[in-house]
Amino acid sequence: MKTLTGSIVALATPLHEDGRVDYPTLRKLVDWHVTEGTDCIGVVGTTGESPTVNVEEHCEIIRVSVEQAAGRVPIMAGCGANSTAEAIELAKFAKQVGADSQLQVVPYYNKPTQQGQYLHFKAIAEAVGDLPTVLYNVPGRTVADMAHATVLRLAQIPGIVGIKEATGNIERAQWLIKEVPKGFAVYSGDDPTAVALMLCGGQGNISVTANIAPKLMHELCVAAIAGDAKRAMELQLKLLPLHKNLFVEANPIPVKWAMARMGLCGPTLRLPMTPLETSNEATVEGALRLCGLI
Repeated sequence: MKTLTGSIVALATPLHEDGRVDYPTLRKLVDWHVTEGTDCIGVVGTTGESPTVNVEEHCEIIRVSVEQAAGRVPIMAGCGANSTAEAIELAKFAKQVGADSQLQVVPYYNKPTQQGQYLHFKAIAEAVGDLPTVLYNVPGRTVADMAHATVLRLAQIPGIVGIKEATGNIERAQWLIKEVPKGFAVYSGDDPTAVALMLCGGQGNISVTANIAPKLMHELCVAAIAGDAKRAMELQLKLLPLHKNLFVEANPIPVKWAMARMGLCGPTLRLPMTPLETSNEATVEGALRLCGLI
């Protein structure tokens, strides 16, 4: 796979009021991101409410997104699970329907050792090696943290092409950028620090903010990857209120509310996620206004 660079939206999954997946709106969101310049669409990740969609819905969201993108923009399919067998089955389906890559999170809740993590991702790569794998380390959600040495071991395995580094630790990201093999991509998974990671040599940002400011995030990534710190920071400072206030509650609660406020989709979430607290609505709306989005 040619190294993917730029803004990769961690797409929210639109839902009808009764909780069913809203596939017509999903198609509209894919079209909008293509028009706005998003470089890749990531589906059924954390922001896409992967913990609360069933396997059939998970697969259909991937299929519909690939079909709607129609090759205009790559689709990165979230295929992570805390069961290696389930992760492989999801990845096989994503490959079958034409996804361009898979995002594989560190198994959550069951707290695998470093060797367990290594064997988990190795098994996936060996089973579905023709669908490039991007690792995803987000210990704030998974509890288990993928050690630097484990990433370097996994980077040697054919088919594992990059990592979404979501700790927000820029020193840690710099060590990855310094030591991973040539061609292995390091992406940010943390909007507030993404500009720094890219200016240090990272290849892009897998972004929550891009759900509502895709054009600005694309422009920020282009500038940062090119080393244009002045332009990148102009955009970063403009987007800073969003980076902060889209996390006043657990993601994707605030971004779903913001998307509804902008008329992009409905506000529905599935339990145990609940609607944005009324006391936080003005905070998120203020961020949208500061960025000129409403």
